[in-house]
Amino acid sequence: MSGSLPLTYLFVPGNRPGRFAKALASGADRIIIDLEDAVAPADKANARAAIADWMRNAGEQSRKVLIRINDAATVWHAEDLQLAAQAQALCVMLPKCEAASQVAALLAVLPQTATVLPLIETARGMLALTEIAVAPRVSRLAFGSLDYMADLDIPADSLALDFAATQIALASRAAGLASPVAGVTPDLDAVRVEADMQHARSLGFGAKMCIHPSQIAAVRHALAPSAEELAWARRVLQAWNASAGGAIQVDGKMVDPPVVLKAGRMAALAGAADPVDH
Repeated sequence: MSGSLPLTYLFVPGNRPGRFAKALASGADRIIIDLEDAVAPADKANARAAIADWMRNAGEQSRKVLIRINDAATVWHAEDLQLAAQAQALCVMLPKCEAASQVAALLAVLPQTATVLPLIETARGMLALTEIAVAPRVSRLAFGSLDYMADLDIPADSLALDFAATQIALASRAAGLASPVAGVTPDLDAVRVEADMQHARSLGFGAKMCIHPSQIAAVRHALAPSAEELAWARRVLQAWNASAGGAIQVDGKMVDPPVVLKAGRMAALAGAADPVDH
């Protein structure tokens, strides 16, 4: 997966260092060592120590690791910032991000090459979406859909979730960011996970957070072009490259630059997720 856009982000509890290497070996493109929801308040100090110790010896593996800290309104945030600095984290997930200033405060303690992945999961975060998206060194945005449901007190089938997701995708595109990361699916059933990712993809998302290794394959399957789609994309690109930019037809249909762009994206995605027969 080196060099390609991450499609899967797997959470692993920060107080379970024995699982870190297993998570890295799961096939996930990135792992998120979690200091927030997965760690009880009484365990957070021990989790920080375990993460710092493991990161010291992680070597090149650290490039696939994000650390999710606790949000800026919590009593644990300041110590989490210290950990992020100590661990020399290359990317930090910032939950309940509600202002670009929170991104800047985090970046101030990180290495110069580090990035931030803000989680948009509150109404305030949504209202500050544009400024967060254009903040320096934001890698991409993620939608904390479960927390957003709780913040707005809405059900899982609320159209407000699709509206919020679409706004995040629009803000990402306008800011020149990679397509955003969809929220977790609590259900481990592969059919449900794949359906959730397909729906998120229809709203402009290109990756998903996972809570169990079994979800990874379902996400990749949902994002992968079919063998037929990939063959079409290759025919379009081959014909376009041979045309020197003139008007062409492929499979009896006119091809113009937007179609070529779609074909190029499909071919690039196939490099990250193998084509499948849907």
